[in-house]
Amino acid sequence: MGANASQLEKEIGSEQFPINEHYFGLVNFGNTCYCNSVLQALYFCRSFREKVLQYKQLQKNQKKETLLTCLADLFFSIATQKKKVGTIAPKKFITRLRKENEQFDNFMQQDAHEFLNYLLNTVADLLQADKQGSKPKNSSGDSKGKPDPTWVHDIFQGTLTNETRCLNCETVSSKDEDFLDLSVDVEQNTSITHCLRGFSNTETLCAEHKYYCEVCCSKQEAQKRMRVKKLPQILALHLKRFKYMEQLNRYIKVSYRVVFPLELRLFNTSDDACNPERMYDLMAVVVHCGSGPNRGHYISIVKSHGFWLLFDDDIVDKIEASQIEEFYGIPSDMQKNSESGYILFYQSRE
Repeated sequence: MGANASQLEKEIGSEQFPINEHYFGLVNFGNTCYCNSVLQALYFCRSFREKVLQYKQLQKNQKKETLLTCLADLFFSIATQKKKVGTIAPKKFITRLRKENEQFDNFMQQDAHEFLNYLLNTVADLLQADKQGSKPKNSSGDSKGKPDPTWVHDIFQGTLTNETRCLNCETVSSKDEDFLDLSVDVEQNTSITHCLRGFSNTETLCAEHKYYCEVCCSKQEAQKRMRVKKLPQILALHLKRFKYMEQLNRYIKVSYRVVFPLELRLFNTSDDACNPERMYDLMAVVVHCGSGPNRGHYISIVKSHGFWLLFDDDIVDKIEASQIEEFYGIPSDMQKNSESGYILFYQSRE
């Protein structure tokens, strides 16, 4: 397995080979596949890549090294290669990551979802710090002092609304919260749509969990549910595939078969959702291979110009869309080794 440059160009077809597109595997620096797989998925999120490359152009003279400048250097290095296909070493990025966060400062396998979260939040924080630095004193994002949203928020941020309905007076109160990705529970032989519906299931608050209703001025039975109020441009879905087992005193892998379609529409939207009809297309999947969170391997599959590619560290392969089914998980024992979709990236159509 693993195509060399000429072989991959032949597989794609030289006449179809996209102009200005590059397919570069990333060198593994000792269990850094968790990082490589997420970086590949983000590189092929076109809007994210474009913003990172724009940042590189705007910050030409910046001397201070940050995780974002290292990411921008890496993306720029891939995007400006003379060759179409090859391998690149993200050494500067990994060194900076290990310097900044002791969780990643070792040669152990890490969680790709934790890394994605850390990276997006760090990039957003750095962009907000840049904005604050260029603003006059006493200026803030809005009247409440909340920082301005950045392009990370423009791309990945959606809003959930937590609705609670008092069963005595029928008053509905709601509280909004923003997210950059959604973590959903998985069950055996289901689909991602089913998992999202489960995410929004109604829960009844009763007995000692009764809800204090402001209208009734007393604790009442109530129904609570979480729905999506604002759908993001890129929807990142994290499947909760690692469960803590008390009797084993460790996390185990849940290899349940969960079907994720090539196109998706969310049905768990709120009545006042601003874009409930939004359709999504699958554009990248980070796949976990193995039986547990600290043992195993990560790869990613991405869609580029109508075809699918599999990135396994420094190896790049073209695959058929039908092969994506191999990454749904397995329909039998949940503790078996499996190659299963772990983080899904869906791009909105407009």
